[in-house]
Amino acid sequence: MNLAEIQAQLRAEGLDGWLFFDHHRRDPIAYRVLGFAPRQHITRRWHYLIPAEGEPVKLVHRIESRMLDALPGERRVYSGWQELRSALGALLAGRRRVAMQYSPDCMIPYISLVDAGTVELVRSLGVEVMSSAGLVQHFEARWTPEQLEMHLEAGRRVDQVRGESFEEIGRRVRAEGSVEEVAIRDFVRRRFADLGVAAEDGPIVGVNANSGNPHYEPSEQVTSPIRPGDFVLLDMWAKLTVPQSVYYDITWTGYVGAEPPERIQEIFGIVTAARDHAVEFIRAAIAGRRTIRGWEVDDVARGVIAGRGFGEWFTHRTGHSIGEDIHGNGANMDNLETHDERPIVAGTCFSIEPGIYLPEFGVRSEVNVYVDDSEAGVTGETQQDLVLIRA
Repeated sequence: MNLAEIQAQLRAEGLDGWLFFDHHRRDPIAYRVLGFAPRQHITRRWHYLIPAEGEPVKLVHRIESRMLDALPGERRVYSGWQELRSALGALLAGRRRVAMQYSPDCMIPYISLVDAGTVELVRSLGVEVMSSAGLVQHFEARWTPEQLEMHLEAGRRVDQVRGESFEEIGRRVRAEGSVEEVAIRDFVRRRFADLGVAAEDGPIVGVNANSGNPHYEPSEQVTSPIRPGDFVLLDMWAKLTVPQSVYYDITWTGYVGAEPPERIQEIFGIVTAARDHAVEFIRAAIAGRRTIRGWEVDDVARGVIAGRGFGEWFTHRTGHSIGEDIHGNGANMDNLETHDERPIVAGTCFSIEPGIYLPEFGVRSEVNVYVDDSEAGVTGETQQDLVLIRA
């Protein structure tokens, strides 16, 4: 934990402190930001206040009184609920606005980890509870230069597997007449292991109507054959198998044959135009030193698709933050599922992945965008044309 940096950020955001709270490891963000891992079970509530000025203060239960010993600051203890309330009041005395892992209206579910009762308790002590979303983005979502390099290397390997996967579809279809989605899923997983990248789940391999289900995943029990004349969507994500590595996440689409139907080409063209408009909007804003927020990017991509009459078929946000978890804790490109007002900040990466999901097939085109102090750019290959899979 960099205490001085946290306090500087608190002052920059006009906050009197950051109040961390946990019970039974409900808040993984707290442990990552504070930089410690408890060596014992967490069966009682603890609080840790980092003030904008001065030394932090710990509030722990007497039977778990050493819980926060790895952290700096004065230690205070409690046993009963009345004593807890009194000690928490003393802890917060003189503070007007403190951040917690809370999001108004649960607009950012990744941040909304503190239970409503605890928020009510803090408010009852005369303290305004503010969202820690901006703080979390600053301390959780920004990459180090080493993480950017790991992302780029993971991207090279994932892009290699993506190309091989389309080739494997063609090879199997030519040799056997068809190939099951789940067989291509397994091929991707094997190649990831060969190349030293990994993911907790996935990939998505969807043929025809299955590609119209944004989070479809084949399995041994649920799988469909890929044959000549079929449309195929591949969504794959992975990171290097080393500590602190970050994900690379892409979606490409292809057609098994030499001439895709006009309908597929039309939808592909609309989706990639929405993707490109969003990327260019970000590039121009960052180059012009203009602050933009996640919801604005979503509006740009969604506007392209809605303008062509397919707005109702774009059923998810335009993009998500990317980090050590595939869905990170930075700004999402979202004005549909949530209204993400967090600014896009330097050192962060996120996906741009608009889609149109029709009953017969769905097209998504996904790239990753990394932002630094002066520019933004796509970190890997960008699909410009449908992959034509030789059958």
